[in-house]
Amino acid sequence: MRHHILVVEDEQHLGVGIKYNLEAEGYRVTLVEDGPTALRVVGKTGDAVDLVVLDLMLPGMSGYAVCETIRETGSMVPVLMLSARTLAEDRSRGFDVGANQYLAKPFELAELLSRVKNLLSNARPAEAVEEPMRQVPIKKAGFGAITVDFETHEVTKAGSPLKMTPKELRLLHYFVGNPNRVISRQELLREVWEITGKLQTRAVDQFIARLRKAIEENPAEPIHLLTIRDAGYRFIPDAKPCVEAESGGVEE
Repeated sequence: MRHHILVVEDEQHLGVGIKYNLEAEGYRVTLVEDGPTALRVVGKTGDAVDLVVLDLMLPGMSGYAVCETIRETGSMVPVLMLSARTLAEDRSRGFDVGANQYLAKPFELAELLSRVKNLLSNARPAEAVEEPMRQVPIKKAGFGAITVDFETHEVTKAGSPLKMTPKELRLLHYFVGNPNRVISRQELLREVWEITGKLQTRAVDQFIARLRKAIEENPAEPIHLLTIRDAGYRFIPDAKPCVEAESGGVEE
C-alpha cells in the first residue's frame, strides 16, 4: 500500500510542486490550502494519513495551531513543518506543539524527499509488539486526590468531576498498570500509541504535561508523575505531598 501524505500549503505553486514530486516518488498525496481542511482530512476514518507536510504561515489558522490540534486528538502522525522563519524560537515553538522535523524555506527538493522518507520509515504501525505487554487490566484506581473508573471514563479530583480525553485516560491507565517503574518515551509510543520504530517526537511530553495538570496538585512540582532524566517517566501512586523529588533524577 502506498503511503498517504497530506500537504498543507497555501502557496499554490509550491504546494503543486511538492505534490508532483512526492507523487513521482510513488506516494499518494492530498493537497489542501488551509488548516481546517487539513484537520478534516486527518480526522477522516478509513483514509489514514501517514505524514503531514505542514506550512507554518497559513490563512486563518497557523501551522502551529494545526499541529497542536492534531496532537490534542492523540494522533502521532509525523509532521514535517515548513517555514520561511528561521529564528530559533520559531523552531522551538514548532517542536513544542508536536512537529517532528522543521525544514526552512527555501529548501532543496532532495532534502525534502530525504526527510519524508526518514519520517515514514521511523513511524511504523505496531504490527508486532517488540516486547511483551506489561499492561494489566485495571477497572478502577485511586491515588492522591484522584479516583478514576476506566470502564465508565469517570474521573474525579477531590470529589469534583475531571474531564479527560480517551488518549489521556489510556496513558494514565498504562502508568497505573506499571507503578514505580521507569517507562521510556519509546515504550509509551509503542504501548499507548501503537507506534514502533525510532520516531522522534515531543508530543509524548505534551501529553505528560496535560496529564500532570489534571492529576497533580501542583503540576510544576509533581509528586505522582515524575520525569526521569534521559530515561523517561515514573508513576508513583502512593506519593505524599511532603515527599521530595529524587535528587538529581528529575527534570521538569
